[in-house]
Amino acid sequence: MDLYTQTCLDCSKIITNNYSTSFSLGIKAFDKKFRPPIYAIYGFVRFADEIVDTFHDQDKESLITQFRKDTVEAIERKISLNPVLHAFQLVVTQYHIEFHLIDAFLKSMEMDLDKTRYTDDSYKAYIYGSAEVVGLMCLRVFCEGNHQLYATLLPKARSLGSAFQKINFLRDIKSDFEERGRTYFPGIDFTKFTEADKQEIEKDIKADFDDALEGIKQLPAGSKLGVYIAYVYYLKLFEKIRATSAQTIASKRIRIPDAQKIFLMAQALIKNKLNFV
Repeated sequence: MDLYTQTCLDCSKIITNNYSTSFSLGIKAFDKKFRPPIYAIYGFVRFADEIVDTFHDQDKESLITQFRKDTVEAIERKISLNPVLHAFQLVVTQYHIEFHLIDAFLKSMEMDLDKTRYTDDSYKAYIYGSAEVVGLMCLRVFCEGNHQLYATLLPKARSLGSAFQKINFLRDIKSDFEERGRTYFPGIDFTKFTEADKQEIEKDIKADFDDALEGIKQLPAGSKLGVYIAYVYYLKLFEKIRATSAQTIASKRIRIPDAQKIFLMAQALIKNKLNFV
């Protein structure tokens, strides 16, 4: 591997470690061959999300438009002077990640520029593009060209991405609504967020989680533990949210302390060694 490529992949790893404790720990549990490509995917989606979520003093629309153009050019030319995009295009090329997945992701990011309320259809489209396709990109890496396995696990990977995103929505209700004016869950008034509203959302998340676990059990050995660790983290966060009142959820961000994440990782390692996963 040339120095430039290695440096670009290292940049994506730094981005992942700086932005997400949960995913960083999960990635460390992957077989070494899977770590660089997953870091590259995370770096790409993280920076796109950063544009629409935090660059409030910038022209977000022009930035995300330029990011889309630069992404397409990097994939077509198979090189970019943007280290995040160079690392990402390497993975897209090596693992034959379809552009329609990348396009759906970028469309969801573009929806965040001006869309603040969602219908059932736009809600499903947003979750597919912002989360499910990211899981499918990772699944392409894990399956390493095994198209039959990819097709089998595709719906399960979508369920896992959907569950993660819906939990993020619940966790971030306060900041999304108050700071960005966004209401992702259709038909819900967050100025009057009720226990019934919360329970309906939780029922939907549980169905996604139950479906996803069956897919995790069928993943290749080199990726199963890492995905399971991420699943366990989010499941614990989900349990904590379920035990918290709707009023509290709407007023503060619920999180899992880093020390507890490490404990959950240790538990997952033990279960994996005992073939319980």
